[in-house]
This record gives sequence, C-alpha cells and structure tokens, in this order.
Amino acid sequence: MDARVDFFAAPNAGKALKHFMSANKELRASSLPTALQELVSLRISQINGCATCIDMHVKEAAEEGETALRLNLVAAWREASVFSEAERAALELAEEGTRIADAAGGVDDAVWARAAEHYSQEQLTALVVLISFMNMVNRLNVITRQPSGDYRPGQFN
Repeated sequence: MDARVDFFAAPNAGKALKHFMSANKELRASSLPTALQELVSLRISQINGCATCIDMHVKEAAEEGETALRLNLVAAWREASVFSEAERAALELAEEGTRIADAAGGVDDAVWARAAEHYSQEQLTALVVLISFMNMVNRLNVITRQPSGDYRPGQFN
C-alpha cells in the first residue's frame, strides 16, 4: 500500500512534523520510564488501529527488553497478570484518554487518582502529553494510510 501523502515532501508540513518529533524526543528524556512509554504508545495505537505505530512500538519495546509475552498481552492488559499496578494505571489512563469521545465525562477521577498513586506530577504530565501525542500521530498515519512493517528501531530518534 502506498501512503496518500508524503508529509516530508511538503515544506510546511515537514517543518511541523519535525517539531512534533522533537516533542517526542523530550518525552523520551522525561522521568517516565521508556519501557512504559512504549507499552502506552502500543496500546493507544492498537485502539486507534494505527499499524504504522503498532509496528514501531512493538519493535522499540523489544529493543528496550520487553518480552513477547507482555507485548502480546497489552491488548488484554486487564486480564493479564504480567503487568504491575503502576503499568495498569498508566494503561487505564491511556485508554480513557484515547476514548474520550466514548465517555461524556472524559477521564474519570478514579482513573486519574490511580495513576497519581504511582507517578509524580512530572511523570503524569509526561504521560498526558504522550497520550495526546500518540493520538495525534495515530490519526495522521491512519488518515493518510501510512504503510507499516519496515520500521527499524531508532529510526526516528
């Protein structure tokens, strides 16, 4: 499949995307664990059906040492016993932050409180920015049908 748009061929869009990618670099440098960032990014991408990002985050997580078992169970994290309470809280926040159109109240206070039990304000801020960032990138890729399968770990770092 060919992409509908080459973002980097259009000067203004290419510049904007470079700024978006620099935001991702700042997130990677935050105190939010990189392995957790990959799990959250993977789950958001699964929900949004973004094959490009699923490809990327499975490979990046594996590079970070994530096991195939845990990667395969991210989609069913609620029933899987392989995730810590902190990881569960982050995945729950990621799901509610991604599915805000499905819940008129947005992110539930109890979901936020569970995440706040495990993460500092700095980490929560990074997590919220990551959730927002991934939803934006997923939409860019899905709308323009960006192909997947050939991502190489570190390609956009």
